[in-house]
Amino acid sequence: MSEVAKRYRVVADGFNARLEGVVPDGWAAATPCSDWSVRDLVAHVAMTHRRVIATLDGTEPVDVDPETDLMAQWRGATDAVVSALGDESRAPKLVTGMSGEQTFESLVGRLVCADTLIHTWDLARATGQDETLDPDAVAKAMEALAPIDDAIRRPGGFAAKIAPVPGADAQTQFLNFCGRSR
Repeated sequence: MSEVAKRYRVVADGFNARLEGVVPDGWAAATPCSDWSVRDLVAHVAMTHRRVIATLDGTEPVDVDPETDLMAQWRGATDAVVSALGDESRAPKLVTGMSGEQTFESLVGRLVCADTLIHTWDLARATGQDETLDPDAVAKAMEALAPIDDAIRRPGGFAAKIAPVPGADAQTQFLNFCGRSR
């Protein structure tokens, strides 16, 4: 199993654990993403996965239906990514993503892992769960996002960076880079 496949599993499992902790009336809770409820955030993360799989398959992604079982849609999207990462002919296939042409595995390692990781924190914050993120995944996400700082600040992307306090830990620095404060 590749480093990206292992890291993706850690990140996806972290999101899944928080998703399983959403109480029935928690789906309408506000998130740190000002325009999104928990339901909207989960639909976004599942849809990001579907879009990335569609780039690999050369198909149009199937929209996520936020009014139906989001857990099932999330699991289906995650299973598709795990399957593709484990396929020796699909993982190295060239696809086009935010940073141009790259392998599917690279797109997952950069975009999907970083997006899922920051939204894991958003989900945890919105639902009162453990906000601790995997430190290795945080380091890799910062490594992937820093070079595309301008691109992620476009409308609908991340908020403006927040200057971290002196001595801030790596997770706080990552959150601040993504426009979130603890």
